[in-house]
Amino acid sequence: MLKDYGLKMITLDLPFRLNHVNCFIAEGEHGLKIIDAGIHNKETVKRWEVELEGKEVTDILVTHYHPDHFGYAGGLQEKYNANVSMTEIDAKNGLASWEDEFLNTLTKNYELVGIPSSISNKMKGNTEDFTTQVTPYPEINHYFQEGEKIQLGKYEYEVIFTPGHSDGMVTFYNEEKNTLLSTDHILPKITPNISYWFHGDPNPLDSYLKSLDKIEKLNVDFVIPSHGKPFYGANERIAEMKRHHEERLITTLEVIHNGSTVFQANEKLFNRKLNVHETRFAIGETLAHLELLRINGECERELRNNQYWYYI
Repeated sequence: MLKDYGLKMITLDLPFRLNHVNCFIAEGEHGLKIIDAGIHNKETVKRWEVELEGKEVTDILVTHYHPDHFGYAGGLQEKYNANVSMTEIDAKNGLASWEDEFLNTLTKNYELVGIPSSISNKMKGNTEDFTTQVTPYPEINHYFQEGEKIQLGKYEYEVIFTPGHSDGMVTFYNEEKNTLLSTDHILPKITPNISYWFHGDPNPLDSYLKSLDKIEKLNVDFVIPSHGKPFYGANERIAEMKRHHEERLITTLEVIHNGSTVFQANEKLFNRKLNVHETRFAIGETLAHLELLRINGECERELRNNQYWYYI
């Protein structure tokens, strides 16, 4: 069906439990436009070589700075001399999040949320390991603007800012077909990770819920996500995700009733075995829920022995 849009979905393997990412090739007047690039590893490089053999690439559109979308953008740009577009905020995040100045803040942040050093050292190492998968960094030629129009394949799309999963994430909406390239904002089977780590947007879960409200007003018919298969009925899925977070917030309040560090709350909220990579996501999401509750006045936070405690 995507052929009718002048789009081709390229599903790249990922070495995580979430084992794939959907990137896209859009037909253009002077060459191809690539939407997201995958992580930079040998499997991704080989796949793009096959898909782009003999082709010209004019543009690489990066929806947000996370490694499975941003990682190989610089490598593709070097090969094809293509222009790279991102939002300004995520361009800055993408060029900073694997550098020493940022990585050196992780230990302090992990201490604040109460993570034992035996785990936090592994988490810091896991983040550092992504450096080779996001370099070389691209040169950003254009910053997306809210409401900007972009031709992708056969149709024109509006750039919609949808912060939450990342501070500067975008989605692309075509009014004529009532279709949304939802990137990681709306997924068919799982809820996107919404994390906070004492930097950037201080209330990313609130931003995410407001971004869902923004898309809900469009009553999108057809959704093309970056993970999972395209599906119909955006608003039904939005309602499910809102309910999920409402239930999660209630459970989080129950967990911290007598006081808790972020790590202790996380252990109760994610009562299953997680690897190091998954633990980073889980604790970041626990913290995002706690901060929304705190900012809304539903719980308190204080510093005890250099660890944040949340309580009612």
